[in-house]
Amino acid sequence: MQSSRLPSIAQVWRRVIATALGGQGLADSRSGLFLAAPRRTGKSTFLREDLLPAMQKRGWTTIYVDLWADKSKDPTLLITSAVKAKIGTFAGVIAKMAKASGLEKVNVFGALSLNLDSLELPTGLTLADALEALVEAGKAPVAIVIDEAQHALSTQAGVDAMFALKAARDHLNQGSGQQGLFIVLTGSNRDKLAHLVLKRTQPFFGSQVTRFPLLTKDFTDAYTDFVNPMLADDNQFRHEDMFEAFKLVGHRPEMLRSIVGEIALDAGAEHLGEALKNGAEEIKERMWGAMESEFAGLPDIQRAVLETLIAQGRNYVPFSEASMRAYASLLQQDKVSVPSVQAALDALREKGLVWRAAYGDYAPEDESLASWYKNKMPG
Repeated sequence: MQSSRLPSIAQVWRRVIATALGGQGLADSRSGLFLAAPRRTGKSTFLREDLLPAMQKRGWTTIYVDLWADKSKDPTLLITSAVKAKIGTFAGVIAKMAKASGLEKVNVFGALSLNLDSLELPTGLTLADALEALVEAGKAPVAIVIDEAQHALSTQAGVDAMFALKAARDHLNQGSGQQGLFIVLTGSNRDKLAHLVLKRTQPFFGSQVTRFPLLTKDFTDAYTDFVNPMLADDNQFRHEDMFEAFKLVGHRPEMLRSIVGEIALDAGAEHLGEALKNGAEEIKERMWGAMESEFAGLPDIQRAVLETLIAQGRNYVPFSEASMRAYASLLQQDKVSVPSVQAALDALREKGLVWRAAYGDYAPEDESLASWYKNKMPG
């Protein structure tokens, strides 16, 4: 089902976000907007099918980059190649600008016009140069939306790309009174995304991470009304049952559709509300069971480190006195060595359970692991 069928939250938020980016609403996000939402809750669909079209209606030139589209590629290359691809749509304009430019601009426009087939920027040109050229070529502000932006922090080159983006923002938004660059960075993990904004050494220090609101009963009501005409008149889904199932699977549309699809294939299915609940409970228990099994199979030191990381959240510092005491307490030991903690963190990263920023901060790889732990573990 396309997002155009969905009411409410997408319509409200595309308007709120666009006005916030322009500094026209109660929220002022001219320095950048940082949105976090759990995986598979509709965030990326909203960006592509609602937010980007809303930006285009305002006349902005839009660029969309998904840093998880190819995690083997350096985030810097993904960002610059997306910018270059958009510049390529103005190839003729860029070539004319190169011919008409004065000495201070010809190096930028000329280099770009001769280098449009390459994924990388020409030598000596910065991301700010390329974005400024795009603003001038399109005669419009540029809006860049980077999905799963926290992935940039996994390498130093990615961190540098975030600082380059900030430098471009500062360059394009100062002096003229007109905003040339709008930035939206999103992520599936709030704590990870916060590593862009919390410290003075981080590229967007001072900004805030906003929790993107989950789809609500308006969504499930619309989905119920979409599905019911395909069913027998005397065997229909109830709005309330659909929403309860949606909550059980963490407000994830894809999982809800999967449950409904399975029920639809069972031609003799009755008591649809009960079937919905059972299907949602089964998915939830399957996800949590996999986490419980993986957690139980960890060596003691790795489990102690992971528990401490989850418990401390953003305040986690791996080798602080508080953390070292916590490990020792969980292991019922007098003390734990720094090398053993580092080895545990490295092993947890290899298993895909822990994420590390290029400058040393840590967070759970998947927020749902922390949710499971807080709901299922005693204490």
